[in-house]
Amino acid sequence: MPKMKAEELRNLSKEELETRLKELREQLFSLNTKSALGTLEKTHMRKEIKREIARVLTIMREKGFF
Repeated sequence: MPKMKAEELRNLSKEELETRLKELREQLFSLNTKSALGTLEKTHMRKEIKREIARVLTIMREKGFF
């Protein structure tokens, strides 16, 4: 899933943001599992996914969804 910029995220609806957040959290869980098992090759992806989650949560807070 490609990284989205904050401007692109601001144009999404509440449902789309929630879906995006759920997908990102599932990806992070998968990466954490691979990391624990020692099979994770692209270790930088965990950091990128965490930042993307933070970006989505920030946009949701700006829009007043929380």
